[in-house]
Amino acid sequence: MTIAAPRRPALLLTLTLAAPLLVAAPARAAAPSVFTAATVVRAADGSYTVHWEAAGAGTVAVTAATDPAAAGTAVGAGGTSGTLTASGLPAAARWYFRLTPASGTPLVVADRSLHLANARNFRDAGGYRTADGHWVRMGLVYRSNNLHSLVQSDLDALAAVRLTRVVDLRNVMERTEDPDKVPAGATYQVADLLDVTKGLPSGGDLGLALLLALPSLLDSSKDAQQQLGYRLMVNAPSARAAYRDMLTGVAATLKQNGPASVFHCTAGKDRTGWGAAVLLTLLGVDRATVTADFLASNTYYGADSVRQNWLDAAFDEVNRKYGSFDAYVRTGLGLSDDTVATLKAGLLTD
Repeated sequence: MTIAAPRRPALLLTLTLAAPLLVAAPARAAAPSVFTAATVVRAADGSYTVHWEAAGAGTVAVTAATDPAAAGTAVGAGGTSGTLTASGLPAAARWYFRLTPASGTPLVVADRSLHLANARNFRDAGGYRTADGHWVRMGLVYRSNNLHSLVQSDLDALAAVRLTRVVDLRNVMERTEDPDKVPAGATYQVADLLDVTKGLPSGGDLGLALLLALPSLLDSSKDAQQQLGYRLMVNAPSARAAYRDMLTGVAATLKQNGPASVFHCTAGKDRTGWGAAVLLTLLGVDRATVTADFLASNTYYGADSVRQNWLDAAFDEVNRKYGSFDAYVRTGLGLSDDTVATLKAGLLTD
């Protein structure tokens, strides 16, 4: 080992027409993390570049392990602002890097992508700092495009990270035409945003969503369609039920102290994008970071896959209909206090 310094149809038309074992997660810590930034990027040659910022941390020791709960093997150290490259690590489904400051609590980070051969938008929903200085744990919740084309090496990687719940946000036609492949023993959960038994948008909500989308027709029909779709993901009864079921399922898996969950649609960018935005906002991640995670589909999936004004339309609809994000979570989605508490306790660390 050497160490060196340095096919998804338009969403809104569809809507309108119709890990290795982890330790038990502690309750959210009172003190913020000493780390203000931390990233890991895997290069094409299999090396990893680890960067961190940690004011007042003193020396930061870095270890690498395939189990996020393990102490791991030392790969280097640095000061309060550091970058190192770890090369020569054996092939593994995923490498985690533990950053241990001389003063403060360690932080575990990893490359966001699992680099699956046939699910390019499969990535960790964690690894983000919250507005109050805590971090969303990695290795517990993932977001992805569909899992229909997974090959055995992909399934082996998912088994290695202990993926035990797959939440499918797609409609019945998508699920029938391209059924998911899931690791053996994993729970498969449907959370269909277009489940007509849960109710579709109508009346004032549908009319206002259409009205608010009309100005975009002057600039781009794609914008108009997507802004409408994102508003309906907030107010459609079927969509609210789907996101409630998704988050409740993730919470149920967190209670098992270790297994991981993934939620996905077809491209992993719209329905999944709003789902990730809801989860991260609920956990206290700031809006700019939530937006950056949303826009990352343009890197992982393809250029111009998503646009910021689509996500803005969804947040605008939250404020219009519910007055606040908390009211959307409690009243719109109907999440229980227990589910919210479980998500925060299981996913937040200092």
